Amino acid sequence: MKQRAALAAVLAAIFFLSSCVSAPPPAPAAPPAAGSTAPASSPDKDRAKALIQGGGDAGSQVPPVGAPAAPAAAAAAAPVPAADVPPPPPGKLTPEEEAYLQNYLARLNYMVYYDEDAGLEKTYAKTAVNQANRYLIERMGLSVLDFDQVEKNKKDQQAAYQSETGGAIDLIQYLAQKYNADAYVEISFTATPSASGGRFYATAQGSMKIFDTSTGTLLGSVAFQSPQVMNPVSQESAISNALAASVWNAMPKMTEQTKALIQNSLARGIRYEIVVQNTADSKAMSDFRRALARQVREVEQVSYSAAETKLFVYTFQSRDKVEDAVYAAAERAGMPDLYLVFNRGKAFTFNTGR
Repeated sequence: MKQRAALAAVLAAIFFLSSCVSAPPPAPAAPPAAGSTAPASSPDKDRAKALIQGGGDAGSQVPPVGAPAAPAAAAAAAPVPAADVPPPPPGKLTPEEEAYLQNYLARLNYMVYYDEDAGLEKTYAKTAVNQANRYLIERMGLSVLDFDQVEKNKKDQQAAYQSETGGAIDLIQYLAQKYNADAYVEISFTATPSASGGRFYATAQGSMKIFDTSTGTLLGSVAFQSPQVMNPVSQESAISNALAASVWNAMPKMTEQTKALIQNSLARGIRYEIVVQNTADSKAMSDFRRALARQVREVEQVSYSAAETKLFVYTFQSRDKVEDAVYAAAERAGMPDLYLVFNRGKAFTFNTGR
């Protein structure tokens, strides 16, 4: 009887369990593969991954196993001082140089005078010069050195002219440099008068020679000629009117041609003249020349003596920047006492102070 009761209890339990549906328990995680000795984040695995992938940055070094990671600041490469870079070859301008050149050409200054060797009557010469200056003032908004100022300065500046140049350059070129003109223009002309029926007629023809102020080089010339002009008052008025008309009409061509000619002459850069007095130490001057060449396009040594050294500097920089470059080069060459004696346009004279 007891056996039957036990059997019935077992059958009831089996029936109850079969009526309940349940999901099987999750499978246990697979044990580590045989021979594995390090977890997934081990230094060995990191090092292998870095070697395969090339690391983060090009050329980065992976520390040996067990070594502490280098700080980010220490990992960055130490800055290397920039080497002196040679300037572009002549005719190849950097964007900064091109911008400076275009601005320079847009702001050219002129000094206009007449050709003193042409035997012109001064009254007519003054008319021609004043008409050219009028165009520069009214049409281009430039300041000018008028005829009477040039005449006065020719007398007042004689002593300074001889002292500074020794007569090596023309007085008009000296004045153009002194007043920072980029080009000076010499007007030469002839006039052909006539009269008929109580009226006076004249024609004028001539040329404007354009000179580079720094070098005194003739850049080019512009020819001009007027139609016949009539004046009922006098022959002198007819000639003056013919001159004024022809010069005024020639000025646009002269200014545009000056820009083109000066731009063509600047393949090496704007030329500055540097004279250094008291240069007995030739080695220091050699160091100075090399140091200066690092800051400009080109340095050309014109002459050397114990008394003075003359250099031509070519660059697309302003006068102030050139003066600063000279001081910096002097410091590097062991001449900290160098000082400016005088400046005339693009010509500088310094003294070593020794």
